[in-house]
Amino acid sequence: MLSEVFLVSPTMELRNEYLLFYQEWVESGEDMVPWVISKDPSDFKAMVQSLVDSSTGEGLPEGWVPDTTFWLVTNNNKIVGAVNIRHKLTQKLLNCGGHIGYGIRPSERRKGCATKLLASSLEKAKELGINKVLVVCDESNLASERTILKNGGVADARYVEEDGNVIKRFWIDV
Repeated sequence: MLSEVFLVSPTMELRNEYLLFYQEWVESGEDMVPWVISKDPSDFKAMVQSLVDSSTGEGLPEGWVPDTTFWLVTNNNKIVGAVNIRHKLTQKLLNCGGHIGYGIRPSERRKGCATKLLASSLEKAKELGINKVLVVCDESNLASERTILKNGGVADARYVEEDGNVIKRFWIDV
């Protein structure tokens, strides 16, 4: 388990570390979670600026809400995870997105990073004025469900997507 990890705002100084993080996700063939890490980092400065703009609501597509992204880093600046915090919920986010989407790079899983990432994210959500946080996961994602429960998640009604995928929904008071 990693002893020291903390959240940082996206920054140009972590470009090389981020590109390694991104490349590991690409090579894994897994879905990139949270969705913001699927943004093309080839123009890194523009990608970081888009993340900054999203937190203020600048330039968002129609129907999108402001969101803030943080990277989970170690003491030596290795990026081990990312989180995207939506400032408010649309109907779609209420059903199957939640306030917080997070992911840990494949090589760093099963070390307690996700639990620390979500705990730190809940503190950030509170700073953003969100006092009751919705966190969701696919029914098949038992590791994420355990992480949410460890952080105080209380189960709510499930949501079934059009393709039949079942979303488990949990509320956490912060």
